[in-house]
Amino acid sequence: MGCRVLIVEDDFFIAEDVAEAFRDRRATVLGPVAGVEAALALVEAFPGPDAAVLDLNLGSAMSFPVADALMRRGVPFVFTTGYDASAIPPRYRSVPRCEKPVDLEEVTRLVLGFAGSNRPVSGDPPKA
Repeated sequence: MGCRVLIVEDDFFIAEDVAEAFRDRRATVLGPVAGVEAALALVEAFPGPDAAVLDLNLGSAMSFPVADALMRRGVPFVFTTGYDASAIPPRYRSVPRCEKPVDLEEVTRLVLGFAGSNRPVSGDPPKA
């Protein structure tokens, strides 16, 4: 079994493209899921993800609760977004941000690179 990558993306076509890119690299894809609750369930499942790709804006909600859960567990992740860096709260500023349209090669290289090296998550864990 390869690296387990959680994909949280509300656009079906983007989600499928990202998932396929990871499957092509022999990663196990968790999801893709389009909402915060479904993503949190997968974060807490056993075994949970080794890394994640989070769309910043999930339509009706931002993915920050998922980012917080991943940070508490030490799971590295990237944000994918059309927003600029100013839309991301300071506690996440050190999390890699891949701009949409997503460069699949960049996203997979980043995620599999830091997941494979057990790189700690950048930034401080969120305050309760």
